[in-house]
Amino acid sequence: MRWLKHWWPALAWAAAISIFSTGAFTAENTGRIILPFLHWLLPSASPDTLDDVHYLIRKSGHFVEYFFLSLLILRGIRGERRGTRLTWAGIAVLLVAGYAALDEWHQSFVPGRGVDLSDVLLDTSAGIVAQAIAGLMLLWASVRQKTRRAKYRPQEMKPGG
Repeated sequence: MRWLKHWWPALAWAAAISIFSTGAFTAENTGRIILPFLHWLLPSASPDTLDDVHYLIRKSGHFVEYFFLSLLILRGIRGERRGTRLTWAGIAVLLVAGYAALDEWHQSFVPGRGVDLSDVLLDTSAGIVAQAIAGLMLLWASVRQKTRRAKYRPQEMKPGG
């Protein structure tokens, strides 16, 4: 059960993504909330513009959902080990892509929802971006730590000094 300590956030987030894939979150249903707000925010915008912004918000939601899923999966894979490995990032991206495909398949059974391969590609790209940022942050932290160690390392005594 120790594995659950590291994996429960990813599992909970995946469950939340599944809830967002239900009929309650169709474009029609989210539009009932988002479109009036957008109209209030942008009163001179045309209905087509508001629809475009609503679409962009929904696709941004996809990206954010799978960005964080990717990071949470990496947390589960990493467990209590330090550092990072490219294979961990690769496995995280593969799991994100698989879950995105499974999510689209699930939506094929939900009235008002449909299957869109571009959503799987968007979700997978979010996972890739998350892993790239995580890798860069860990690399930066490692370089910073080494720089600090070198800065505070006692200087060797020079002869005659």
